Amino acid sequence: MDSMSMEPSLYTVKALFILDNDGNRLLSKYYDPELYPSMKEQNNFEKNVFNKTHKADNEIAFLEGMTVVYKSSIDLFFYVVGSPQENELMLMSVLNCLFDSLTQILRKNVERRYLLENMEGVFLVVDEIIDGGVILESDPQQVLQKVNYKSDESPLSEQSVAQVIQSAKDQMKWSILK
Repeated sequence: MDSMSMEPSLYTVKALFILDNDGNRLLSKYYDPELYPSMKEQNNFEKNVFNKTHKADNEIAFLEGMTVVYKSSIDLFFYVVGSPQENELMLMSVLNCLFDSLTQILRKNVERRYLLENMEGVFLVVDEIIDGGVILESDPQQVLQKVNYKSDESPLSEQSVAQVIQSAKDQMKWSILK
């Protein structure tokens, strides 16, 4: 290895992608344009990574000269890719931040359907965590505060008393009509 490749860099994340349980891409961001420049190369890399990891019970893999950390949840697979000399703990902190932030945004329903319904929030979270391959944030609470993403329902603490009463009336009406 030459001395240039061993110098520390802020550009730690090469790619981030989320696949469904069939290996199909739901979201991907490649931060190194030289890594996989074409869509076909990106899809081949993702398929290769998915085939090697979807049945494994590990959290880290070394594939095609890259360090890959990953996590699965119900029908989703989350991947963060770094260079071979990258610190796995740094990549894992990005992955955990992404997963924990999405767990909050999706109200603990980290599934394909809910992810697709809230894709704008997912993109906001990814952009708050990583910018151009540089890790900006690894604390999920800070990410959520910066994103300030509101899904369709507000928590009870953010609703007025009248809204809570109206919501309770509506729920009772629907339960009686069923």
